[in-house]
Amino acid sequence: MATKLKINANRLNMDTHSPRPDHTAESQAFSSRAGSVHLGRRHLRMRGNRLQAREPNLTHDQPPAREFDIEEARRVLGEVFAPWVQDLKLSIEGIDFTPPPNAAADWQPGAILRMPFSERLCRNGGIVCGQALMAFADTAMVIANLAANRGYRPMTTVDQTTHFMRAVTASDVLADARVVRMGRTMSFGRVTLSSASDNKPVAMVSSAFAMLT
Repeated sequence: MATKLKINANRLNMDTHSPRPDHTAESQAFSSRAGSVHLGRRHLRMRGNRLQAREPNLTHDQPPAREFDIEEARRVLGEVFAPWVQDLKLSIEGIDFTPPPNAAADWQPGAILRMPFSERLCRNGGIVCGQALMAFADTAMVIANLAANRGYRPMTTVDQTTHFMRAVTASDVLADARVVRMGRTMSFGRVTLSSASDNKPVAMVSSAFAMLT
């Protein structure tokens, strides 16, 4: 049976004649069994005559994240990026977040994406323009970061350096994006762009991302 609690204002060191704190306007639920008070998202625990605040348990207070696999990566690609990036018709060929058996010591998580050839992406001479290639590399690196993180994480590009090696004509382009290092606030990666018709390198891209959460 629930038991109503009366809290003495003097024991809480509160002046009953002073203006109420902001949180007193919020709904409060008291539980004598748990000895606790809920004030919005903050949780106060009774210890003797004192109230002690503790942060919510994120494991229980937030819904579990979806498992990140190639289908989830494709969903993010189709829903998160800007409409003009969607117009590139990119597809995800594969993601790597777990080292395979007998993986090399320098194995790195990442993703492989494809950009289909389109005349709309070409400049004079039928050559795929550098702007499209750079946008492709940036997008591929975002997916690689999500694979390494095993889930969605907001981020923003801090730096991207592109070295063009040869022109691409009448061919899809493949991006092999790898996370070189991922920290708490920054991620560093590299992308190799290749022509799908002959697997020869088209450009090498290095980038840095700031993790926003």
